[in-house]
Amino acid sequence: MACLNPTQLQKFQQDGFLVLEGFLSADECVAMQQRIGDIVAQMDVPLHCRTEFSTQGEEQLRAQGSTDYFLSSGDKIRFFFEKGVFDKKGNFLVPPEKSINKIGHALHAHDPVFKCVTHSPKMQQPHLGGEVSPHQDASFLHTEPLGRVLGVWIALEDATVENSCLWFIPGSHTRGVSRRMVRAPAGSVPATSFLGSDPTWDNSLFVPTPVQQGGLVLIHGEVVHKSEQNLSGRSRQAYAFHLMEASGTVWSPENWLQPTAELPFPPLYT
Repeated sequence: MACLNPTQLQKFQQDGFLVLEGFLSADECVAMQQRIGDIVAQMDVPLHCRTEFSTQGEEQLRAQGSTDYFLSSGDKIRFFFEKGVFDKKGNFLVPPEKSINKIGHALHAHDPVFKCVTHSPKMQQPHLGGEVSPHQDASFLHTEPLGRVLGVWIALEDATVENSCLWFIPGSHTRGVSRRMVRAPAGSVPATSFLGSDPTWDNSLFVPTPVQQGGLVLIHGEVVHKSEQNLSGRSRQAYAFHLMEASGTVWSPENWLQPTAELPFPPLYT
């Protein structure tokens, strides 16, 4: 795939997001879905590590910020679950393959199928600068200066309004970041906290962004986005990762996600 043309680049700079249909073929999407099926079939998550994924502030601190399983997942392949899929003892109430909300955070580094896609030639474009509540990625992945983080979201299945496509507030990436999630000092409980607070986003400002299987969405780190609960009978699998412009950028040491000696942040160009 060629670099963004001037019209696409202008659209991205204006809205803070951009849809590129047909980025992956149907066969590539199916291969990734099959690989996820294999990974989930082999997962072995201890009872005390069965963590629900959330972007809600207090809920997130309770469910994720207090557990090392989440905070130490940056260089590992770990599993995060939908709400209500466990009983009080941590046993599954639904088939395990139906319980997954997110697998993170190092598929791109440790799994050959996802590593191949992440570092494929068509991903290397040098001119690119369950319900997920409204948020900005830069709240969790903060840099100095701002504007150096780009989200990449690939639909492995058709993402529609009915099965929980992404929704954006166009142009909201120009207003700065109102809230940050930061690591607390070692040994603190909870292990993370929030600085600032999100405004109450006007739901009428959100625009749905359906994407066909294989389509890619570029997401500015400061654009406000969300997804609604999937109430349809169809799944909506996606693969997402983030890119950071390394030159002249400082990755905040307060971010929950930190590179490790075992897995420094890998360069896109290898």
